[in-house]
Amino acid sequence: MDTEEDIEIPKWDVALEALIQEEYIKLGRALNVDDFHELSMEYSIRFDDMMETVFALTLEGKWTYRDAKGREKEITQEMIDKLYVNARLHEDDVRGFTGGWSPIE
Repeated sequence: MDTEEDIEIPKWDVALEALIQEEYIKLGRALNVDDFHELSMEYSIRFDDMMETVFALTLEGKWTYRDAKGREKEITQEMIDKLYVNARLHEDDVRGFTGGWSPIE
């Protein structure tokens, strides 16, 4: 029988993970910053929560980020920490990410 200590709790929002995964399947391509912005508007979800989820998935090796030229780029916690201004992540803060995210299969 599993105890509370045996249950691994994800470091991201699993509901947002499911929404992001569904959008990836629907579009059939990597998701970009504009896609995350549109999802956040459509479902009234804070943009920074959406990005925090995809960054956490990337850090955990569940998703990957490729730049605009298709080259896989490592994303580190330090890089993410530098993006936050006033404790919130805004669309302008991630404009440098011109590529897209996709799940690692």
